[in-house]
Amino acid sequence: MFKGGFDENGYKSVAFETDHILIIDDEPQLRQSVRMYLEDSGFEVSEARDGEEGLALFRSQKPHCVLTDLQMPTISGLGVLETVRQESPDTPIIVISGQGVMQDAIQALRLGAWDYLLKPIPDMGVLEHAVCRALERSRLILDNKRYRLEIEEANAKLKKTLGVLEEDLNAGRLVQAQLSPASEVQVGGYHLSFNIKPSLYLSGDYVDYFKVTEDNFVFYLADVSGHGASSAFVTVLLKSLVNQIQERYFSANDLSILQPKVMLSLLSQKIHAAKLGKYLTIVYAVLNLKEHTLKYSIGGHFPNPILYNGTDASYLPGKGFPVGIMATASFEEFESKMSPDGRLVIFSDGILEILNLAELPEKEALLLELVKNKGNSVPELFDELKINELAELPDDVTCLLLKRVTQ
Repeated sequence: MFKGGFDENGYKSVAFETDHILIIDDEPQLRQSVRMYLEDSGFEVSEARDGEEGLALFRSQKPHCVLTDLQMPTISGLGVLETVRQESPDTPIIVISGQGVMQDAIQALRLGAWDYLLKPIPDMGVLEHAVCRALERSRLILDNKRYRLEIEEANAKLKKTLGVLEEDLNAGRLVQAQLSPASEVQVGGYHLSFNIKPSLYLSGDYVDYFKVTEDNFVFYLADVSGHGASSAFVTVLLKSLVNQIQERYFSANDLSILQPKVMLSLLSQKIHAAKLGKYLTIVYAVLNLKEHTLKYSIGGHFPNPILYNGTDASYLPGKGFPVGIMATASFEEFESKMSPDGRLVIFSDGILEILNLAELPEKEALLLELVKNKGNSVPELFDELKINELAELPDDVTCLLLKRVTQ
């Protein structure tokens, strides 16, 4: 197809490389002059002396553009035009006529001609420009049809997928549950537990944890923007991305999985590149089971994690940018100590929507007091907040509890 552009006068500056032009005209001299000019410009050209021969060549050679006279023996130019439009609607047809009758031009354009030129042609450059313009328009039409077909196919697949989920959302919830770890685990001298209460059948909140080395235990809580099926799909992507990075630790000694700020940067790049129109907030932490140190990074998550040190409860510092909005986002990394009988509690932001208090500082103070006095287990926290008594939740509510268990 066309490789170049048009010059300052609107004429083609670089020839088409493989485009095939069919000329149908009963005047040998015109056919020869047009053919010689277009071939010099790099086109492949075929000739036909009447409409019948022209249609036979059109069907056998499938040219990219047809130039036809109107007044010809056997089959007229209008007959050629009608047949080509029926058999190949996207093939451009340019009518060349010496009659100069306006009614013929109107009829040709009405039947689908792409352009209309009068004989004699004073400047072959005008004809070439008309051919180039028609071919470029044809290419755009074909591209748009291909794109539309691809979109329709993708939409059909998506509709089918969504139809399956709509038929059985509970099955979708089961799939998501199977991707999640057990709701509690004992690791080293620690006990981790969590509970996710979705506002719909599928949740945009996600919790995962795993041991990387004998001394390093990773856990994170993520909250995808929105909720329901579309957000739940992003949690599946998140799980896959983390698994890939974890695999690089074992295959290539890549330490990213143990570096919270690096992890959030990598996840932000990948989720942004996926162009899903979604982002997530996250607390990603690495617990050293031997040293009892907690390294963590926060990607836009709120409220901040609450650390109870055995005497008092306080919010851990840090904020950061939501993950997936920007490909180049950077994050801070913090470190804290897990004291004996200490515990760490992370809530998703849905918790703030169910607290029956007007001001945010009041809600934050209530959560601190709750973790300090009633934060020994997730069920105890949920009971105090009366979450299980709510018929509907405005947003997904998740609570993750990590506590150090003294021997």
